[in-house]
Amino acid sequence: MSRGRFVTLLLLAVLAIGAAVYFGKPHARSDDETRAALLPGLAAGIAAVDGVTIRHGGATPSVELRKMGSAWSVAERDDYPADIPKLRRLLLALADARVVEQKTANPANYAVLGVEDPASPGATGAEISLLTQAGAHAAAHAVIVGKSTGDGAYVRLAGVAQSELVKPSISVETDPHYWIDASLFDVPVATIAALEVHPSAGPGYVLRRAAANATDFMLAGVPPGRTALGSNLLAPSPAAFGNLTAEDVAAVTSVDFSAPATATLSLSDGNVLTLRGSAVGDKRWITVASSRDAALSSKTQGRAYALAAYRYDAIFRPLEQLLQPKPAAPERAPAARAAGGHPRSGAQPPP
Repeated sequence: MSRGRFVTLLLLAVLAIGAAVYFGKPHARSDDETRAALLPGLAAGIAAVDGVTIRHGGATPSVELRKMGSAWSVAERDDYPADIPKLRRLLLALADARVVEQKTANPANYAVLGVEDPASPGATGAEISLLTQAGAHAAAHAVIVGKSTGDGAYVRLAGVAQSELVKPSISVETDPHYWIDASLFDVPVATIAALEVHPSAGPGYVLRRAAANATDFMLAGVPPGRTALGSNLLAPSPAAFGNLTAEDVAAVTSVDFSAPATATLSLSDGNVLTLRGSAVGDKRWITVASSRDAALSSKTQGRAYALAAYRYDAIFRPLEQLLQPKPAAPERAPAARAAGGHPRSGAQPPP
């Protein structure tokens, strides 16, 4: 056997032995695998959660989300439907949270991390409580989520002195309006056959599609002596009725609609949407009714929705915005100066 062949076989033998040793012995798991879960069992039991409360700034929950049958609702908004994707993100964040490091167990230092009692004056953290039904029994899990740091957050289990740093971070929203299902409807401009608008002040008007498949609109209600904008400029803005979302919701009886603006959309499928609008202080509110969409009517009945101001203004455009600018008034000749200026017509010059 040649020397080169011997060296090659020796190297192969060494590699084979090394591989056997490497793959045959146990290896340390990754950091994520070895870290303890903040709420053990939650990942497998998310479907069993049927109540979530968030407490911040007092003993009473700021937000209460509750499961009613197969649907979730926001108690502080008269059991209005909740945003399920947002709720699921919160539950998954809690289930994924792993303890990275133990922090202070001294209550005097809790405020530094934001894990003091959320009812304490000036508290920055929020307490999340999960109610899980198991047959006839209920188990509650509560965790105080404090300040964020990098990609982690400081937390403390309710009733436990020890605080901890967990990763990934957990984001908590304590305002009820964040948790509502904000989607209302999506009406592309291409599906609008006609739009009748009566602003709260000023004359009303009607926009109609020039033809069934045309992109241009025609304006009815042009005042005498005025001219409408070009037909290609009259179409409703996509920001008016496309993917319309609410910033908040309230009982319709809590908003003054005594002198409303109205917008009536006739759609190509025969559905008619009727919107009433009211500006109250710095808020812009609407109501929504549908002639054919039973699900939308059921969701919006008895409700008023706060919209972003720019969307409200796009819905209830005043007629003036659809007209050519008024022609400029002719300039008046400058008045003659009373004395020491240009003489009046027919006046004799001084001697």
